[in-house]
Formats: sequence, structure tokens, C-alpha cells
Amino acid sequence: MQMSEGVEWALHSCLNLTWVEDGAAVKANRLAAFYDLPAAYLNKQLQALVRAGILTSTTGPRGGFRLARDPGDITVLDVVTAIEGTEDAFRCQEILRQGPGGRADVDYRRTCAVSGAMRRGELAWRRELAAQTLADLKAEVEGRRPRTPELTRRRFASL
Repeated sequence: MQMSEGVEWALHSCLNLTWVEDGAAVKANRLAAFYDLPAAYLNKQLQALVRAGILTSTTGPRGGFRLARDPGDITVLDVVTAIEGTEDAFRCQEILRQGPGGRADVDYRRTCAVSGAMRRGELAWRRELAAQTLADLKAEVEGRRPRTPELTRRRFASL
């Protein structure tokens, strides 16, 4: 499975918003400039996060994007599904039906060993992402690099 680069961009943008003082709004072009990303494409990701209730956006001179909820209430899975959608990564096409001994009256999505293994793997992946919040990522980054909040605020100020 390969996710779009928009997932990485969205996660980093959300994480950077956790360090903005007083929850101030940050314009899409400043979020994009932080990592030298194409602003129009990042804006599409940010709009998807707004539709998912992860970010809010306001227009005008003081407008931009900010987190809609506390970082502890936003999971990594929330961000991934906002960008990639909720559809399963593996979709059983029930090819066993056409194989030797295949039957039309069997739901192979439930009985196929391959389908079951893929479902279990995806469930484990989703559980792991759902167990991690932006607050967890923020704490991990700050533990490894304590100056990140200050450096992030400085970088936004210089853009």
C-alpha cells in the first residue's frame, strides 16, 4: 500500500499548527513555504482536513488554518482518512469463485484465507494509527528536539 504524499504533508502541517502561539491561524502559503511545498496542492489537503473537522479555516487578513480540536483528540488515523478516504486498502474481488471448486453461493470475502489475512493486517494498521494522536507526536518530537516549538514559530514569523 502506498499513501499519497498529501498524508505526510497534512500530518506535518497539523503538527506545526500545534506549536503556533495562541492558536493563531496560518495561511496555506505559509504552511506550504515552511517545507517548500506547492501551495495549491497543500491547500487541497488542508481543505480535506477542514471537511473532516480536523482544521478550521477563516478568510481575511487574519485568516488561515488552525486546529479545530485539541491535539489529543486528533489521531493519526483521522488525518490519514481525511486525505486518503475510508475505503479499505485491500478489496477482495472473490477470484476464488472462478477457480476450481468455486461456488456462486459462497461469500469469499469472509471465507478466503487471503482476504482474512489482509483484513486483519489492515485492522492492526488502523488500530495503531488510531492509538496515536497529534499530542503524542508533538510530545515525541519535543522529547527528541526540545527547540522545535520555538524554531517552528520563528520560521513562520520569517515567512
